[in-house]
Amino acid sequence: MIRLAIIGFGEVGQRLAQDLSSRPDLTITVWDRLFIEPDSTPGRAAERMTVQKAPALGDAVDNATHVISAVTAAEAIPVAMEAGPLLSPGVWYLDVNSISPSSRASAAAAVQLHGARYIEAAVMSPIEPHGCNSPILLGGPHASAFPVQDLGLGNARVYDSRLGTASAAKLCRSVVIKGLEALMTESLCAARHYGVETTVLESFRHLFAHPDISEFARYLITRSLQHGTRRADEMEEAAGTVRDAGLAPWLAEATAARQRWSGERQQTASRTLSLSELLDATRLETPC
Repeated sequence: MIRLAIIGFGEVGQRLAQDLSSRPDLTITVWDRLFIEPDSTPGRAAERMTVQKAPALGDAVDNATHVISAVTAAEAIPVAMEAGPLLSPGVWYLDVNSISPSSRASAAAAVQLHGARYIEAAVMSPIEPHGCNSPILLGGPHASAFPVQDLGLGNARVYDSRLGTASAAKLCRSVVIKGLEALMTESLCAARHYGVETTVLESFRHLFAHPDISEFARYLITRSLQHGTRRADEMEEAAGTVRDAGLAPWLAEATAARQRWSGERQQTASRTLSLSELLDATRLETPC
């Protein structure tokens, strides 16, 4: 029997649990720091699924054979430090958080100090729609031995036995992907003020191979609104990755600031709004 603990029950944790919850050979225990709130989104999600909702991190990882850390970039090291002493020797600890190579080293040290096996996992696409079949780069000295079939990770592959290179690939990618979200948000919110957003969008048709450029722009802006706070944490890790490469992370830092700005306006990310309505709501919204 595989006893899986998922630490962090946001978008990634929920999707992985959804994919795995029907497995008869696997039990899932989940924990999220927001479970202490009586009506939190992660708490409601856990109650809808066939998972065990743990009252504390220690209860979640107790007797676990596999652990997935799916928190946020800012929480990855603190969670690894808290979980490390609670893990049984030999436990697989799969860290799917978007953190820099240097942060990976700190998280791995905290986990492996007590005998667990740390694997970095760089998820190279949005978790939707592929879930457990998302492309994942595995890294670190334990990566080649990690049994991907245990968790149904059909599109995971060992990238490097050295810890940190998979993370470098992920975060260098994020400079562009999260940067594009930030650029689209800033460009079109300003364009809406001047009444030129249609012209700007039309000009993008020559740049992006997408059949519906308005929907593409809306998707990028909405993702930033929904997950801006988490993306800002990731981009601060990306800035550290760029800095460690000897470059000034001007764009990564600017992207972090714009993503955090978007995250403060999360309540405007309604799927029912048109692009123009979304832009108006976003640029005029005063965060609480």
